[in-house]
Amino acid sequence: MTTGQRSYDVLVIGSGAAGLGVALRLAGRARVGVLSKGAPDEGATAMAQGGVAAVLDPGDSIEAHVRDTLAAGAGLCHEAVVRHVVERGPGAIRWLLDLGVPFTVEATEDGQVRYHLTREGGHSHRRVIHAADATGRAIERTLLERARAAPDVELLPERVAVDLVTAARLGLPGRDRVLGAYVLDRRSGRVEAIGARAVVLATGGASKVYLYTSNPDCATGDGIAMAWRAGCRVANMEFMQFHPTCLYHPQAKSFLITEAVRGEGGRLLLPDGTPFMHRFDPRGELAPRDIVARAIDHEMKRLGIDYVLLDISHKPAEFVRRHFPNVYARCLEFGYDMTREPIPVVPAAHYTCGGVMTDLRARTDLEGLYAVGEVAHTGLHGANRMASNSLLECLVFAQACAEDLRARLDALPPPPALPEWDESRVTDSDEMVVVSHNWDELRRFMWDYVGIVRTTKRLQRAKRRVDLLLAEIEEYYGNFRVTADLLELRNLALVADLIIRSALARRESRGLHYTLDHPQPDESAPPRDTVLSPPPRPVRAAGAAGPAGRQ
Repeated sequence: MTTGQRSYDVLVIGSGAAGLGVALRLAGRARVGVLSKGAPDEGATAMAQGGVAAVLDPGDSIEAHVRDTLAAGAGLCHEAVVRHVVERGPGAIRWLLDLGVPFTVEATEDGQVRYHLTREGGHSHRRVIHAADATGRAIERTLLERARAAPDVELLPERVAVDLVTAARLGLPGRDRVLGAYVLDRRSGRVEAIGARAVVLATGGASKVYLYTSNPDCATGDGIAMAWRAGCRVANMEFMQFHPTCLYHPQAKSFLITEAVRGEGGRLLLPDGTPFMHRFDPRGELAPRDIVARAIDHEMKRLGIDYVLLDISHKPAEFVRRHFPNVYARCLEFGYDMTREPIPVVPAAHYTCGGVMTDLRARTDLEGLYAVGEVAHTGLHGANRMASNSLLECLVFAQACAEDLRARLDALPPPPALPEWDESRVTDSDEMVVVSHNWDELRRFMWDYVGIVRTTKRLQRAKRRVDLLLAEIEEYYGNFRVTADLLELRNLALVADLIIRSALARRESRGLHYTLDHPQPDESAPPRDTVLSPPPRPVRAAGAAGPAGRQ
């Protein structure tokens, strides 16, 4: 055991809207540490363009937002959760406004000023409040400014969580609970133990498991993998959302073109200028993302083309520049003027609809462990997340998590001193090429075999490959000092396995899971979640010899 160890009341792993939302609502009432893998503003929140869906217009209604969400989720949304989140949406927006988030305003005909609301796929009304086309950046900047000034909140950048520390892992008696985490400091290369009464996973999703993604490099499924290894169930991992429209350019790194472009009249065209979405859904470009992504994928494969076109050049140039200043500027950097011509787009992995199972208080299966945001499966999204419901989920569940923690934090005992990370049996790797090769192989076969359209044979091929990779990675992990790349690869491979197993278990097509072997939904039984439970972990005897961290 070690003394002088870093310890908090609450350790938050992730510094996006979910993590900072929890931290700010606990500020002054608990000591909170907030980990980020790089700089605090490098996560998915800062990249979000569209906005936050909430009922703010008098012509809209809670019932309409609930109905739209249920329809997008293809029968798998938990209606009680949907209603819970939607009802709390306006309050979440008021909280952001009180913090100073600069949402876009517009003048009305009678000279008044109101917040501009846009419409995105799956929504029957304009209900997406935004800050031009960089809403996430505006929210992240505001939350970070408040967090840096908040009492008892400490930001810990350049830290990669290795694994959770639990009572069972240390052989402690009584009910299993979380005690903290082992954390790699990227600057020193040292792994430290950080204790906590409670841990909040706010690590985002796992879209980097695919070769092409709109997500930042940090979206490697860390929280899902750590929770699974700690004994938590996961659900609906087969539902990986592909955003229909990412800029197609070799240097663009899948730059996302916000759904609001289609919401404001953008049309999808084949390279010869022919529109096609009306052939797939009567809602055309405003169909939910799974339908639009599959339609684009179908046309690309049918015609053997590398991309389709997104055209909003029929709108006035000033309108386009005013509504989409960042997208417009970014496209210009790559030689495309969206006020004059269509831009080439392709689908890319975008959002993890499944995750660690939680209740309405964000509690997981493990005592003291919470999960908020994309890392969690709350039941809100079902088989397909509706546009701009993601930031809404982050905000609503961050509040629920913080309220639950405030009510019960005193009942959660402080953690004991944790064993130091054991490096007595490892060496520095002289074969880092193994990590980079496996990283590339994993993401390529996931794209080829577990992508927008699947078959049982493709999934079985992927399962055989991921089994080999998992064994190879675990051997490597046990013999060499950990690096950020190795930790992310380990987590991605585990999450890939969970995605494949979940996809094989669902013998129907529903929402984001589309298989040619079962192209229709299974109407013979009520829709059900795909729930996976981890195997029981061996309990380490108290005081037993052996590595404390590498288990």
